[in-house]
Amino acid sequence: MDTKNLGFDTKLIHAGAYEDEMGSATVPIYQTSTFKFKSAQHGADCFSGKSNDYIYTRIGNPTIKALEDNIAALENGFGGIATSSGMGAVSAIYFALLSQGSHMISTASVYGPSRGLMEQDFSRFGVESSYVDTSDIENIKAAIKPNTKVLYIETPSNPTMQLTDLKAAVKVAKEHNLIVVVDNTFSSPYLQKPLDLGVDVVFHSVTKFINGHADIVGGVIVAKTEDLYKKIRHAMVYIGSNMDPHQAFMVIRGVKTLAIRVERAMESAMKVAVYLENHPKVAWIKYPGLKSHPQHELAKEQMSGFGSMISFGLKGGLEAGKTLMDNVHLAILAVSLGGVETLIQHPALMTHAAVSKEDKDKAGITEDLVRFSVGIENVEDIIADLDQALAKV
Repeated sequence: MDTKNLGFDTKLIHAGAYEDEMGSATVPIYQTSTFKFKSAQHGADCFSGKSNDYIYTRIGNPTIKALEDNIAALENGFGGIATSSGMGAVSAIYFALLSQGSHMISTASVYGPSRGLMEQDFSRFGVESSYVDTSDIENIKAAIKPNTKVLYIETPSNPTMQLTDLKAAVKVAKEHNLIVVVDNTFSSPYLQKPLDLGVDVVFHSVTKFINGHADIVGGVIVAKTEDLYKKIRHAMVYIGSNMDPHQAFMVIRGVKTLAIRVERAMESAMKVAVYLENHPKVAWIKYPGLKSHPQHELAKEQMSGFGSMISFGLKGGLEAGKTLMDNVHLAILAVSLGGVETLIQHPALMTHAAVSKEDKDKAGITEDLVRFSVGIENVEDIIADLDQALAKV
C-alpha cells in the first residue's frame, strides 16, 4: 500500500506493513539469524548489491525493515535504520559522520550519555566537540570552526526543556556545509518533523514515546537523503548495533497507538504544569505549553503540540526534590520517559551524573531540577499524588 498521501494516524498503522505469503494481518517476527540463498549466484548477487534480498539479520531483516519503513514514512525521510538502543543510534551517527580531526557542536543540555560518549570516548580518537546553548543561534555561530562537520541538536532538550529554532539553526549550518542531526525523542514524529524543517538526520530512542510501554529499548535513525542513509547504515552494520526482530515487532505494536497516547499525556501535562506553576513550594517550571516558557511562541510555530515532559525546581532545592521523589506513590521513581506510566527522576544525580558539575551548571542542569514524564493515568490521580508528596516537603 502506498501510504505517502495518507493521514499521520493511518500511517502509524499501515506504513511499512510487510505482506507475507501467509496473509498475516500484522508483521510476522522473522526470528532468524540468517537467510537461505536460492543459489550460489543469488548469494553472490546479495553481497554485491545486485539483489536486495536478505542475507543476515545484522544487515537486514523483514520485521526490522517494516519498522524502519514505518518511522521513515512518519518522519518524511528517505530511509530508516533501527538500532538495539538509542545509544546504538547515537554511536552509528557519530561513527558515520565524524572522523579524526573533525569537530561537532551540540546542545549543552543534551542527554547525558550522548555527551559522555563524545567527551570520554570519541575524544580519544581525535574528535573535538563544543557544547553550547543552541537556543541562542549566536552561540552556534560562535562555536563553528574550520573543522566543524556536524551540528547535533536536541530540542526540546533533556532535561532543561529548552527549544532550538531549527529553521534558523539549519540556515547557519548550511552556510558552513554542516550536517544537522536532531534528537527528536522528546517530541516524537507526532509533534515535530525536523526533516521538513531542513534537518539532515533525525533519530529517536524508541524506548520512549514511539514504543511507549517501558518494555523494550531501541533506537531508530531516519536520513533525509540516500547518501546519508547508506553512510549511517554501513556504520551501524559494522558496529553491530542492529535491532533484534522481536524488539522490532514490539515497537511496531507500540507505535500504532502513538497518537492517542501522546494526545492523552499531553492533555494531562498541561493541567499538571498549571498546577505546579501555581504551587507555593515550586520555585520555577519549564513546560513549552506555558506562556511563561521563554520559547512558548517558538514551540507553537515549530511543534504541533507541547508534549508531556516537564522540568521544575522546588524552593527547598535538592533536599526538597529528594523528599518529593521519595514520597510519590503513583509516579514511578525511575529514568526513561514517554511511557504510559508517569515517571519522576533527578537528572543531576541520575541520567546526567557523568557530566561534570561545571558543565551541568553551564547547561542549566541544576541540583534542584526534577524531571517529570506525564503518563496516561487519570490526571486527577497524578495531581493528587504530587499534592500529597509536596505536602511532605
